[in-house]
Parts: sequence; structure tokens; C-alpha cells
Amino acid sequence: MDDAEDPGWTAPALRHWVPDVPGYRPSEVSASIGHGAEQWMRAATDILRWRVKTASGFLVGGTADPPRVIQGQRQVITARILGVTVTEPVEVVRVVDDPDRVGFSYRTLPGHPVAGEEAFIVERDGGEVRIVVRSLTRAAPQQPWRALFPVLLVAQRVAKRRYLRALR
Repeated sequence: MDDAEDPGWTAPALRHWVPDVPGYRPSEVSASIGHGAEQWMRAATDILRWRVKTASGFLVGGTADPPRVIQGQRQVITARILGVTVTEPVEVVRVVDDPDRVGFSYRTLPGHPVAGEEAFIVERDGGEVRIVVRSLTRAAPQQPWRALFPVLLVAQRVAKRRYLRALR
């Protein structure tokens, strides 16, 4: 299967996701973020400007106003947690920009606290606008992150709740 046919692990272009990557924990959460064309336009623009991350307390590329998401782009996402700065190197593997579905997915790179892929999507169905967050996660190979994996799963749940509110 070539790159054009590969939907990516988290398949951001697909409305219905059936995770099939052995050894990874799948997760999908979603929430309504509003209704109407104006809400759709704002959310569709924001998702491709990393706003789901920056409005959730992360910096992307060292700034709260990063460039538009493009496939192949590498970024370092940073978070400050309990006075400690955590860096998360990632690479964008898919970008979706369709009339009713916009978003992207990234894979983690070496040095990220976990291994896997995460997708951030906004979609509309009729007048409703929803955000969808998908992830496939496993422990990173390096220490100390590998030993901290159970704590990182809790932090990931907290971050997902923030993502669901970020584009409202």
C-alpha cells in the first residue's frame, strides 16, 4: 500500500475508525463544539493552526501561534507540568481538508514521552460541529518515560478533556 492509500494509524480522513495496530492502546473521544457555518469555519481553521494543542496549554514549535499544519512537518510540542518542561517531538503524517472533515494526525518521534499516533479532527454533520480525538499509545522505549507510562496515561486523559474544550 503506498502513502496515498494508507489512511494512517488513526485514519483522520475516515469517519468510522477501526484501530488495527497491535501493541497500542486505542482511544477515541469526541464532543459537540457548536452549530452552524460560522462555528464550522472557525473550528476548521483553528484545527489546522494547532489551536487544539495551544488552547490546551501546549506550545508548538516554541510559540502559541505556530504555522499551519502540513504533512511531513516536524514540530516540538512543549508542556509545563508541575514546574517541569516536557518536550514532545512529533511528525505530521496525515492532513485532511475536506468540505465536512478537517484535521491531522502526528506520530511521535524519539524523545517523546510515549510512542504512537494522535489525530485531531473537526467534522460536521448537518449543522452540528464536533471535535474527535483519536490516539494509539504505548510506552516509549526510553527511560524515565517507560517507567512513568501509567502516570502518562492519566496525563493523557486530562489532556484529552482539554482538547475537547479547546475549540469551543
